[in-house]
Amino acid sequence: MNSLEKLVYMANQIARNLETEGDKAADTTAAHIVAFWDPRMKSMILSHLDAGGEGLSPAARAALGKVRAAADA
Repeated sequence: MNSLEKLVYMANQIARNLETEGDKAADTTAAHIVAFWDPRMKSMILSHLDAGGEGLSPAARAALGKVRAAADA
């Protein structure tokens, strides 16, 4: 598993674990990624999202969209 595959796995895992929060899941997942992921990790996963985000779950995509919005703000 390469670095990008690990990031996709981790984003999906975090999103899956926080799905129990319902409507807050994407916000909570995004907050976790913003708080705990290294800037290089965030840059790599956001570039992957911009390139189509292959392998990302819908929940992870929603969260990363919020991470992207926060980064652009």
